[in-house]
Amino acid sequence: MTVISTPARMLETVLYARDLTAIEEFYARVLSMQPTAKADGRQIFYRLGDQMLLFFNPLMTSRAPADDAELPVPPHGADGEGHVCFAATPDEITQWRDRLEQQGVPIEADFEWPNGGRSIYFRDPAGNCLEFAEPRIWGIE
Repeated sequence: MTVISTPARMLETVLYARDLTAIEEFYARVLSMQPTAKADGRQIFYRLGDQMLLFFNPLMTSRAPADDAELPVPPHGADGEGHVCFAATPDEITQWRDRLEQQGVPIEADFEWPNGGRSIYFRDPAGNCLEFAEPRIWGIE
């Protein structure tokens, strides 16, 4: 039997937004992302390779499930801005910056980290802080 010591990787990242229509429009228009599943007013799910980016409306997901719920997922939710970082190469970061600017999305920061690697930061309609960065900022090649 194998004994595990730490989680192997992330499967889901969750951000919260009350206006999921604005989120879906932004991610389609700006990042060319299409939902893999959604429940109007409650959630939108996006697949990124072998990982999932989930958006929940905290007004809906912070409630306890009904006693007869098919999937008894415990309540969870948060209000306020979150953060997610998408991995990108240096060339991809430049291309994303150009695309964001063409879409009228302000770049809040664009810099090189002291130990190497570039990041750019911007926001979605819910105020979530989004980033494109080279994995090497974390020593990942």
